[in-house]
Amino acid sequence: MANLVITIDGPAASGKSTVAHLLAERLAASFLDTGAMYRAVTLAAMRAGVDMGDEEKLLGVMGASDFQFSAKEGKMVVCIDGVDVTERLRNPEITASARHIASAPRVREKLVEMQRQFAAGQEKIVTEGRDQGTVAFGDADIKFYLTAEPSERARRRQAELCAKGVSESLEKVQRTIEERDKSDQSRTVGPLKPASDAIVVDSTDLSIEEVVEKLLTCVKEKCLKKD
Repeated sequence: MANLVITIDGPAASGKSTVAHLLAERLAASFLDTGAMYRAVTLAAMRAGVDMGDEEKLLGVMGASDFQFSAKEGKMVVCIDGVDVTERLRNPEITASARHIASAPRVREKLVEMQRQFAAGQEKIVTEGRDQGTVAFGDADIKFYLTAEPSERARRRQAELCAKGVSESLEKVQRTIEERDKSDQSRTVGPLKPASDAIVVDSTDLSIEEVVEKLLTCVKEKCLKKD
């Protein structure tokens, strides 16, 4: 396992991916993008044309596919059967279908194994997701839970979509986010919630840089205490 493991959990559009990536850069650590892992399995399943609600079929796709995750130039590179699919994983259709993967208990277990395998090969990692501090890395050195008001998260997500040329009303985006929150919080395996020892950070009124600085200060303080 890595010598330093920092987890950042939180709901959709809370900024955790961007913050985790920047924090990893500042700490010269590897960035573990769990969302990319879920999307990779989603893409493989979509290519195979299997029923996304059939867990056995999804497990079959995972077993028949060669997933490779590596840290390169500050980001996670994802390959399926030797082909780099990193850029394709942010396709809105893949993002929307990833909820099926997140809701399949045995598929989640396999993904947690993959996340731990990735961490085992790194010296330091910053990992983000929805169950990193509660399930995947329960013994992490430092755990954060990043959140924000639904309206602010919807505004951020709408801006992201707009930058990609996708037009969605703010109301629809917020409704989708709130539905995702409910699904994430109510699932039986790895439900979305702060770890009991997590540091909760509300980013509603903070810039990305302010959030990164806040987390970096906490990391430095904790590391000094350990020393």
